[in-house]
Amino acid sequence: MSAVAPLRPGALYSPALLGLAVELAEYPLIDAMALRGEARSRSCGSTLVLGCTTDDDGAIVEFGMRVSACAVGQASAAIFAKHAHGRDAASLERSLAGIDGWLNGSGERPVWPGLEALEPALPHAGRHEAIRLPWRAALAALSKRAPAR
Repeated sequence: MSAVAPLRPGALYSPALLGLAVELAEYPLIDAMALRGEARSRSCGSTLVLGCTTDDDGAIVEFGMRVSACAVGQASAAIFAKHAHGRDAASLERSLAGIDGWLNGSGERPVWPGLEALEPALPHAGRHEAIRLPWRAALAALSKRAPAR
C-alpha cells in the first residue's frame, strides 16, 4: 500500500487550484457570442478563446470560454469568470496591469477576488502567461466591439 505524500506548503498544484478547473464547465463558449478574442501563452502553449456579448456601455453581459491550458491557466480562467460580468475594457486593462505588476514583483496582488489561489505560481515565471490568458482574451474580444454611436 502506498501512502499519498502531503502537499508541501506553497505547492503549485494544490487541491484548491486543481478544483477551480472543474468550474470552467459553467462557462461554455456559445456560437451566439459574436465578440471573440484569443490569447496564447508562448511559454507553455496554453490557449484561451473567449466569446462575449456586451451592454450598450461595453461591459460584459454574457461570456463563455474554451480553455486549453495547464492547471494554472484553467484556475486563472475560473477566477476571472467568477467576476468578469459587468467589467468593461478599461476595468480589465487596469486589472491586467495590476496582475502584471504582481507577477513581476513590482506590485501587490491586485483587487480581483480569488487571485490568492494563484500565489503559489508566483515563483514559476513559466506559468505567468497562463495566468494572464483570460484578461488578454477578454480585451481582445472587447476590442472588436463597434464604437458607440
